[in-house]
Amino acid sequence: MTDRFTDLSSLPSYRKSRRALFSARKFALMASVVAGLGVAAYGLSPSNGPADLFSSPAHAQVANEVSKVARPIGFADIVERVKPSVISVKVNINEKVAKDDSSSGGDDDTPFQPGSPMERFFRRFGGPDGFPGMRGNGRRQITGQGSGFFISADGFAVTNNHVVDGASKVEVTTDDGKTYSAKVIGTDQRTDLALIKVEGGSNFPFAKLADGKPRIGDWVLAVGNPFGLGGTVTAGIVSAMGRDIGNGPYDDFIQIDAPVNKGNSGGPAFNVDGDVVGVNTAIYSPSGGSVGIAFSIPASTVKNVVAQLKDKGSVSRGWIGVQIQPVTQDIADSLGMKKAEGALVAEPQANGPAAKAGVQSGDVITAVNGEPVKDARELARTIGGIAPGTAVKLNVLHKGQEKTLDLTLGKLPDNIEAKADVGGDNSAPTRGTDVPKLGLTVAPANSVAGAGKEGVVVTEVDPKSAAAERGFKEGDVILEVAGKNVSTAGDVRDALAAAKNDNKNSVLMRVKSGGQSRFVAVPLAKG
Repeated sequence: MTDRFTDLSSLPSYRKSRRALFSARKFALMASVVAGLGVAAYGLSPSNGPADLFSSPAHAQVANEVSKVARPIGFADIVERVKPSVISVKVNINEKVAKDDSSSGGDDDTPFQPGSPMERFFRRFGGPDGFPGMRGNGRRQITGQGSGFFISADGFAVTNNHVVDGASKVEVTTDDGKTYSAKVIGTDQRTDLALIKVEGGSNFPFAKLADGKPRIGDWVLAVGNPFGLGGTVTAGIVSAMGRDIGNGPYDDFIQIDAPVNKGNSGGPAFNVDGDVVGVNTAIYSPSGGSVGIAFSIPASTVKNVVAQLKDKGSVSRGWIGVQIQPVTQDIADSLGMKKAEGALVAEPQANGPAAKAGVQSGDVITAVNGEPVKDARELARTIGGIAPGTAVKLNVLHKGQEKTLDLTLGKLPDNIEAKADVGGDNSAPTRGTDVPKLGLTVAPANSVAGAGKEGVVVTEVDPKSAAAERGFKEGDVILEVAGKNVSTAGDVRDALAAAKNDNKNSVLMRVKSGGQSRFVAVPLAKG
């Protein structure tokens, strides 16, 4: 890759800023001119005495104008107010170590070569259990550090789940250097948030969670404990909103460019009003250090999760029981939709709230309680943010027709497992029948061991075909083509021909792969 540099002088914003700088320079030059004139006047008219140039109105105006341009904006007042609410979090985790674990270097988990000077030193001086961090019962004690912040004077504090997960002991150090014990009240793995209670005080300084969302370009201050350096403050801006980093269906991160490093996890990101707009939880870093890309959990999410953790120690989320996927432009075209919006239902779970309300595969959920749904992630966040047992209205696009369905939310199970219909017969695969316009060879699913009883199974994929480009592979089961159930290659061809007669450019297929269903829009071949 070749580095490319932009000629800033060609940008309008640069020319505008350059004019501003030129104005400041012009004022400075004016000061020099006035001073020169004053000296000249003194030389010509000594009887008038020396001129006090630095108290003259002209110099005062110049100084004011230059100071407006040159003086940097500091955050000292904000930091002084919010920094006492931030804490360093230290945890001890007891990890069981298998005695036959070859990666641990033997029973003593020594990091040094047997017989080396360091090995002998630590065996002699490393404590009663030999090497540091090892216990005689085969357990290794791991120490971790992170950050957090008080949200109430009585000692409730927020940090990340991954900071305190599995901790046997939690200690916090406040900004004034005092150390307190703390206990974990509750954690939420899906949002990586945890609530802890610091013991031994009742008048801790605390921070307020912001009510509104920040805007891209707003200033943010990250305060925390990077690399064990407690009380570290860095500044930056909000770089982006609504980031999905692949952490789960509830990803909605604020991206900031304030330097955030290891140990900042769980620490707050403040706005210029001193309110917490996010909880720092992750960074993108090829090197392990800050490269200006960090992610914070929005304050709105923190409020909802922390309230439940404080109330009952866990988080309950609404659930409608559907497997969903984004509506791509190809899928939107196949469904006759004007915009690629909403969440496409790949498969409703049997006896789930959505299935009971009449939601079917191929439906597109476009709104919840009248609020538009932009995409599948937004639907997951919206439903997850509503309490189980709540009655909601879903706007659904069903085979081109809009309808409204009423349902009552269930509770999101702790673990949702997808079950595949896998047979025990290991007989040879069936050759199948070619569908040349798709580049696929298919066979009835009931004729192929382990493929189930419905649909047609893909037995061969042309690697140069449009189907291959869209992820089809051997073993996939095609359940529907253009909204019609298929069980033979002939059914597939008939559905394709009907779609082509309707002047469709692509056809939508419901495909089951690895126990999961999804819709795939495949372009129709011309001719």
